[in-house]
Amino acid sequence: MSSLRRVAVVGAGMTDFGEHFGLGIKDLLPMAVSETVRSVDKGFDRSAIEAAWFGELTSTDGFASGILADSCGLLDIPVTRIENACATGNDAVRNAFIAVAGGFYDVVLVVGADKVRETSARSTFWDWMGNTRDMAWDFPLGLVAPANFALHATRYLYESPATREHMAMVAVKNHNHGFTNPKAQLKVKITVEQVLAAPMVVEPFGLYDCTPQSDGAAAMLLVAEHLADRYTDRPVWIHGVGMGLDRVMHQHKADLTTFPATVKAAKAAYTMAGISPSDVDVAEVHDCFTAVELISYEDLGFCERFDAYKLVEAEATSVGGTLPVNPSGGLKSKGHPPGATGVAQCVELFEQLRDQATNQVDGARVGLAHNVGGPTAVSAITILGRHRPS
Repeated sequence: MSSLRRVAVVGAGMTDFGEHFGLGIKDLLPMAVSETVRSVDKGFDRSAIEAAWFGELTSTDGFASGILADSCGLLDIPVTRIENACATGNDAVRNAFIAVAGGFYDVVLVVGADKVRETSARSTFWDWMGNTRDMAWDFPLGLVAPANFALHATRYLYESPATREHMAMVAVKNHNHGFTNPKAQLKVKITVEQVLAAPMVVEPFGLYDCTPQSDGAAAMLLVAEHLADRYTDRPVWIHGVGMGLDRVMHQHKADLTTFPATVKAAKAAYTMAGISPSDVDVAEVHDCFTAVELISYEDLGFCERFDAYKLVEAEATSVGGTLPVNPSGGLKSKGHPPGATGVAQCVELFEQLRDQATNQVDGARVGLAHNVGGPTAVSAITILGRHRPS
């Protein structure tokens, strides 16, 4: 990062994730932004914000940038909407980071939000399909999200020692974490037996292998290094960001047991941060389906290829283990409003690295947030640290 300015996160906040039928996105956005402003230790005046990035996928309320500006009183600054499938939130963080690190702005706002559980007559299903996959190919084959990820999971279970029981262990772990998270959507503990006995959605995914549809918003305040002390004595620093792409259509993918987009994004983020996977103390990993978390362990370098099952068997990725993953509950329990998800992962890490998290990981110094989507054609990663980057 020697050629870039250091960038600090000085505030972060989010709404509850859930089925907010009584709230629109115009309600959720100011809730998240207001909590973010309140989280700044030494106070914050919104007039200091010079630009904003808004990650939103479903776009249920029309002109997204204008809605953020109007609902949050940001009418005098540029607002840029980001959409990159389920990597939208972390990509919004990446773009805001680039703007501050590159010297274009000193103080910026990042917001992610989506209103998936829509109450209007317009169905958001087609928004999801059109924004996350190739409609010309996937729609005629019925390759909605569970089906296309099931192609990966089925092949992964065939080639690796992992079983549906190991997938169930992921669900149980994340529900255990989410049970104590007041902002999680599914605050309920489950057992491996319940996961395996649940109704089948698409082989090998039962109901408890799948993330819920969610409404919610999350936000962060990013500032240049020279301003960090003005707002807090405990800034969290962005150490690295990464973006990776892969082919969209499954018949063009060389190997369904790995997500090349994640591998590329991880390499870029680790290189920028100057660390290796073993330096990560806590991670928020994209678990839209349980098998995706297992595959991502390997793609992120947390274990060797096809060894992910060993991590869940040893409870290494539970809070109290050697590498806690999804202490927030992950997408599986906390919820998944796709535009907000990556930002909310960073909110969790902001709290972890300041020793303020509900499920605090002792001694956490470096955190990683990861998304994959589109379907598995895009990945975005943000690495955060307690200490100022060198």
